Amino acid sequence: MKTGDFQRQIYLEDKPRIVARDELLNAWNLKRETEWLPTKQALGRITASPIFAELSAPHYHASAMDGIAVRAETTYGAHEMNPLTLKKGRDFIFVDTGDPIPAPLDAVIMIEKIHQLDDDTVEIIEPITPWQDIRPIGEDMVHGEMILPQGHRLRPVDLGALLAGGILQVPVVQRPRVAILPTGSELVQPTTEVHPGDIIEFNGTVFASYVEEWGGDPFLQPITKDDPDLLRRTLREQVQAADLVIVNAGSSAGSEDYTVHILNELGEVFTHGVATRPGKPVILGMIDGKPVIGLPGYPVSAYLAMEWFVRPLICHYLGIPEPQRSTLKARLGRRVVSNMGAEDFVRVNVGQVDGQYIALPLTRAAGVTMSMVRADGLLVVPPDSLGLEQGEEVEIQLYQSQAAIDKSILFSGSHDLTIDLLSSHMRTRDVERQIIAAHTGSMAGILAIRKGEAHLAGIHLLDTETGEYNRSFVQRFATGKAVVLLPFLKRAQGWFVPKGNPDGIHEVSDLVKKEIQFVNRQKGAGTRVLFDHLLRKAGISPEQIEGYNREMFTHLSVAAEVKERPHSVGLGIYSAAKAMGLDFIYLADESYDLLMTQEFFESAGGRLLYKVISSPQFVEEVNRLGGYKVVDHPEPIYFDDATTTTTTSRD
Repeated sequence: MKTGDFQRQIYLEDKPRIVARDELLNAWNLKRETEWLPTKQALGRITASPIFAELSAPHYHASAMDGIAVRAETTYGAHEMNPLTLKKGRDFIFVDTGDPIPAPLDAVIMIEKIHQLDDDTVEIIEPITPWQDIRPIGEDMVHGEMILPQGHRLRPVDLGALLAGGILQVPVVQRPRVAILPTGSELVQPTTEVHPGDIIEFNGTVFASYVEEWGGDPFLQPITKDDPDLLRRTLREQVQAADLVIVNAGSSAGSEDYTVHILNELGEVFTHGVATRPGKPVILGMIDGKPVIGLPGYPVSAYLAMEWFVRPLICHYLGIPEPQRSTLKARLGRRVVSNMGAEDFVRVNVGQVDGQYIALPLTRAAGVTMSMVRADGLLVVPPDSLGLEQGEEVEIQLYQSQAAIDKSILFSGSHDLTIDLLSSHMRTRDVERQIIAAHTGSMAGILAIRKGEAHLAGIHLLDTETGEYNRSFVQRFATGKAVVLLPFLKRAQGWFVPKGNPDGIHEVSDLVKKEIQFVNRQKGAGTRVLFDHLLRKAGISPEQIEGYNREMFTHLSVAAEVKERPHSVGLGIYSAAKAMGLDFIYLADESYDLLMTQEFFESAGGRLLYKVISSPQFVEEVNRLGGYKVVDHPEPIYFDDATTTTTTSRD
């Protein structure tokens, strides 16, 4: 079949995920193979059959203490008022822990309970019972006893028990061989020398790591270009060499998505499209009795589908149950909208605020790898739901331990590079303490504190009437809470322009005069408030600004857009312009402060936060970024139900 002979393939169906998984599992009849490994090298492997002890442990009567071995009956007359004298060789022998106890001796007196009169004579003042402080033959295990069942993942303690039982080699299930085929003409091997249109191939490494973690033997193949003849040949080769084949990308319905056609030609397609979001464009089939799984190119879709379909196959082959994540109940911090008919998998951050677990949804875009990196857990919205309301109790499958979540600090509000530094310095002092940041904008940060959805908010909101930052907004919007505003940074705001400022941007009116594309921040962001203020002062309407309605959520995102798009300008902080190699046209300094509840400020997390902010090490690292000045020994401003009450310095 030639390339042009392929017709664009629509999804065969939106099959329920569990139905698709079970069809594939039931069709796979690969015979489980056994291999023998030296016991010392078998950590993490799965036992292929029950393992029985070849030796008893201990295999002799052994002393459990340092002391003397005696016949118990010779000690029966001993008493404090009637000390008993024993002679070496006649009545006892000296033993150390682990020494064999020869017959007819049948008890050990620990060294602390004897009084040594000379080299050959001891005195005791109490009797002992037979077999006291002796480890009898088989106390740990007896020859012929089952040490481990089949289907058991070998742990360090298991290896010790096996060796103690005389097992020098162990039968383990041979790891299933998993071939991983990254496909796509746009893919390049990992490098820093990339060009527009190049996509770094990193999914294959993630797949291989998952396969190894789950107990398989991964074989990551070179990139296969979008050539159906090459893909067909490669697929045939890997089906012969492996037990399971993963094809990454080409699983959708595009003009160069060949996988489903070739799989249908060489074998059988069970499923093309599952009722999930993300992860819909999955292909499940078999060639010559070997499962072939076509995964989407988008990372989040692919990683979830790996867990749904590849992990069950590996566990099934190894004869072990699939691992289950722990769960916890949390209150949903924001509304989640869903569509009927498909399971929705939402990545979330989780933290404990005011004694209640809060789950905050992360971006749902299937291509955002960092949503998986940053996620504390996963929220599954069932297919019969139109979504979940803010404040609703939900169940979260945890990626993190609950102990780590309990000490995490949820951050909401305006993005700043120093928040990551702050988290790093806090973690240096307390390894379980970190800041989980959601960059939502200053206004959203204030509201998150008010609603009990975050511990900490970064804000930089200019009151255009007073020229003061932040206080009036806290008084107006943080109602119903006793909160603390902690002065944190003075930072330089200005225009982001390409190197050399080729368009000659110096003031806001230049954006209109020179038809410049502006890269804006989201509604509620402090930078957006400042920009709108500049427009009003200049008598310019938002409609006159090209790009005004396109929103970015971080200063770095704005800077990256300016760097890549000709004749564009952004507004933001100096450190972001510096990080992206842009020129920076200074406008003004602004106050970037931290808002939190009084309860958090006085907690262990709040005390550590204040200590780090005031530390010379943190101040020095922030200064190196440029464009910042950390407030020296900041004095917290207390608000009682959004009314300023006191300003108090802190020890």
